[in-house]
Amino acid sequence: MNEPSQREIRAFLATCPKGLEELLADELRTLGAEIDKTTVAGVHFHGVLEVAYRACLWSRLANRIVLCLLREEGVERPEELHHAVTGVDWSRHLRSGATLAVDFHGRSEQIRHTRFGAQTVKDGVVDALLAQGRARPDVDLQRPDLRLYAHLHRGRLTLGVDLSGDSLHRRGYRRDVGHAPLKENLAAALLIRAGWPQRLRDGEALVDPLCGAGTLLIEAALMAADMAPNLNRVRFGFHGWAQHDEALWAELKREAEARASIGRKRCRNRLHGFDQSPPALAAAKSNAMRAGIPALIGFSGASLGQLQRPAELGEEMRGLVMTNPPYGERLGELPELVLLYRELGEGVRRAFPGWRLAVFTANPDLGHRIGLRADKQYSLKNGPLEAKLLLMDVHAGSAEGEASAVAAAAPRSEGAQMFANRLEKNRKRLRKWLKQSGETCYRLYDADMPEYALAVDVYDGRVHVQEYAPPRSVNAAQAQKRLFDALQVIPEVLDVDPGQVVIKRREKQSGKAQYRKQASTGERFQVREGRARLWVNLRDYLDTGLFLDHRPVRRMLAGMASGKRFLNLFCYTAAATVQAALGSEEAGGASDSVSVDLSNTYLEWARDNFALNGLDPARHRVVRDDCLRWLETARAEFDLIFLDPPTFSNSKKMEGTLDVQRDHVRLVTLAMARLAAGGTLVFSNNQRRFQLDEGLTERFAVEDISARTFDPDFERRHDIHHVFLIRHREAA
Repeated sequence: MNEPSQREIRAFLATCPKGLEELLADELRTLGAEIDKTTVAGVHFHGVLEVAYRACLWSRLANRIVLCLLREEGVERPEELHHAVTGVDWSRHLRSGATLAVDFHGRSEQIRHTRFGAQTVKDGVVDALLAQGRARPDVDLQRPDLRLYAHLHRGRLTLGVDLSGDSLHRRGYRRDVGHAPLKENLAAALLIRAGWPQRLRDGEALVDPLCGAGTLLIEAALMAADMAPNLNRVRFGFHGWAQHDEALWAELKREAEARASIGRKRCRNRLHGFDQSPPALAAAKSNAMRAGIPALIGFSGASLGQLQRPAELGEEMRGLVMTNPPYGERLGELPELVLLYRELGEGVRRAFPGWRLAVFTANPDLGHRIGLRADKQYSLKNGPLEAKLLLMDVHAGSAEGEASAVAAAAPRSEGAQMFANRLEKNRKRLRKWLKQSGETCYRLYDADMPEYALAVDVYDGRVHVQEYAPPRSVNAAQAQKRLFDALQVIPEVLDVDPGQVVIKRREKQSGKAQYRKQASTGERFQVREGRARLWVNLRDYLDTGLFLDHRPVRRMLAGMASGKRFLNLFCYTAAATVQAALGSEEAGGASDSVSVDLSNTYLEWARDNFALNGLDPARHRVVRDDCLRWLETARAEFDLIFLDPPTFSNSKKMEGTLDVQRDHVRLVTLAMARLAAGGTLVFSNNQRRFQLDEGLTERFAVEDISARTFDPDFERRHDIHHVFLIRHREAA
């Protein structure tokens, strides 16, 4: 068999993340490749085998280097795929006894699954070898001797040998990558887009103020030290290829090792990483050690608020500040991130005037909070996320003007200032009432301005923000900008740490969503309401455990409950039961109580509230049951009943669904059957357009007291709930 020479020109494909194709083509040219064309997530090129080996060793951007064996049109059916594969002389590529794996990408109308496509390719290879009298190769999906690459798109088949093995972005230096790691080849692409190759040649420095596991800094250091990114990799895909030229590879690797040795010694660039997380810094230092460049990067523990120019960087030194901050993929992360991006802008202005700032984020609206204008930006993908690299100059200012420059880093928009003014106005309006009442949990703002459709509640110094989902007619980007405006303003006006601000989206709930847990922090704390102490959790559930608008109703129940038998239906966390059991300062509390709900979570919460207030569980019982079912079978009588059903419920634990407008007659009738003569049913609900059935007013004595059940913090929203006192007529 005639072996091909080293100088034979071959066709190759280099794959890469989408958006890096042109950068990869430029890089391959520097390695000696002749570019044929770029395609989505790939570059076709040709050259001698040495070019492909150099690409495997030196490419900072590619995922895989594939030796193309076949490129054929009109492949749609499995038999056409099989026939194309059998046309390749596999004995030239697969050694006798070697194992095999196939990575199949793409599809056709009749080849719809990658596993089926891979199986068809494998069968074609096996049948071709058997036809030549060769042994059947075994399949090893984890560590095969030879890995094949097959891609089928619109009938066009590309088939070849994967010379890389594992994806080339896996340099081998990362063990603990932390949350949402930045892939190494994407980090390298960001550095190139930010102009780092030219800056390092000019002797400039690089600083990452949120370095995490250090990927950006390590990739930058590998460039600065002229180190091949995959120099430390032990095995490539070509090591199991029948035509592998070990002598050529050994020569290229010796050359790379010599360049790295010289490059490390000659490197004069300063690279620094900061992070406030000790585990992240430990991971970054370990990663730098494994990458072979630990002496080139300095790592320090510091928050953005503590960010300072490293002492070894003189005032005349210029460079690049580059970072990949968190994006806020979860809504609850946004309050802290708005501050983080603002602090990033302030810290960079303070410590690095005259430098260049590069920020990679999947949330450009957060990027605007930096307070610097991006003069250039690049769209890239970080995994499934659409992201942007924002490039901006950090304008130098005089020492006298530094404070004002920092203050102006994230100026308030006109709308944000109006929102801040409204918060201040509401605080002033409520101040006297709060002082007199002693309330520490209250609503400060409730969509007072239509543009800022939020509810802002204060819980003893912590802030719970609910964003009302905007209608489809509202521009989503504009709505998000206003939300970020509000999240910037709220901590400033209320003088709270952004970490104490919790954000949720309030929208119409359906199915299981209305009961779904939002988080699992277990972060609860005590608040005081009147004589009661109650547990509140702002993060884990859609609701907090305490409905603030019902505060006057709970206060009324406490005044009515002295010596009475109390029933709380749909009790939730039983805050109303606690108030009734404790009673008012003028009179004692309920003699005993029963609190009914279907949720184990809320009943356990209720028990904790009882324990917090020293209530005897023998006198104050909780019952897990469907309230309708319980009422139908109950025999006890009660002197005071609180009926506060949800507007709608279809919990899987209950029979059928509950709609308060549709079902309130039945609910009230069953509750009245349990009400003792001379007793009172307090019926409440939050259906804004609720209409009480006229038949109930004919059968019972009904008094609508809704207007009397609003404290000053809810006086703007008199439709937020409806409250009725219902008694038997003979006792009216």
